[in-house]
Amino acid sequence: MLERLKLLIDDEKLLKVCNSKILVVGVGGVGGACFEALVRLGVKYITVIDKDSFDLSNLNRQILSNMNNIGQKKVFEARLRAKSINPNICVECMDMFLNEANIDELDFMKYDYIVDCCDTMTTKLLLIKKALQYNVKIISSMGTGNRFDPTKLEITEIWKTSYDPVAKVMRKMMRENGIKDKITVLCSNEQPVKINSRKPGSTSLVPNVAGFYIASYVFNDIINSGK
Repeated sequence: MLERLKLLIDDEKLLKVCNSKILVVGVGGVGGACFEALVRLGVKYITVIDKDSFDLSNLNRQILSNMNNIGQKKVFEARLRAKSINPNICVECMDMFLNEANIDELDFMKYDYIVDCCDTMTTKLLLIKKALQYNVKIISSMGTGNRFDPTKLEITEIWKTSYDPVAKVMRKMMRENGIKDKITVLCSNEQPVKINSRKPGSTSLVPNVAGFYIASYVFNDIINSGK
C-alpha cells in the first residue's frame, strides 16, 4: 500500500514511520482525520483513546462516521477502518474517558508521539504534563469549531496563539501549573463565529484539514528527526 510513498522517501525514513508508536486521544472530527492519515502513511502501531459512540450529528464532519456505524464505539470503528486499509496494522483500543484517575494506566514510555485531539481541558493538561515528564513529543489540537476557513489553521507553539478560546484557557491552566514549555499546538487564527449554543457549530472543512495538518506535522517530524 506504500508504493507511492516509497517514491518520496528512502527506506530508512519509511521504516521510522512504520515503526513509530503513536497515541491518538480523541478520534472525532480532528482526531479521526489524523488517525486515518497516519494509517495511510504506514504507521503500524497506534493507540486510540475515546469513550464516545458515533451519532447522527457526527456525519457532517467526522471522517470515520457513516450511517452504518451510528451507535457504535468510536475506538472500535477506528480499528475496523484501519484494518480495512492495512490488515497488518496494530491498533490498541482504549474505550475510556481519559482523566487523572486512569491516566497512569498508560505506559507513556512506549510512545514516540502523543496526538491530543480531545475536547476536555483537564485531559489536555494531563497529557502535556505526561509528555514533559516522559520526554515524549506532543501536539495538541486547540479549537476548530465555529469556523469556516481551513486556510487559517496553523501549527505553532501555544504561547503564540491568538483568537483561540481553547488556547487561551490552556495558557491560563499551564501558567497556574508552572508550565512554561513551548508546547506545539494546532490552532486557527480565524475569529470563531458567535452562536447561541453551548455546542460548537462545525463544517466538514476545518476539523478534517486540521487532522491532516497534524498528521503531516507528525510525519515530517518523524522522517526528519525521529525521536
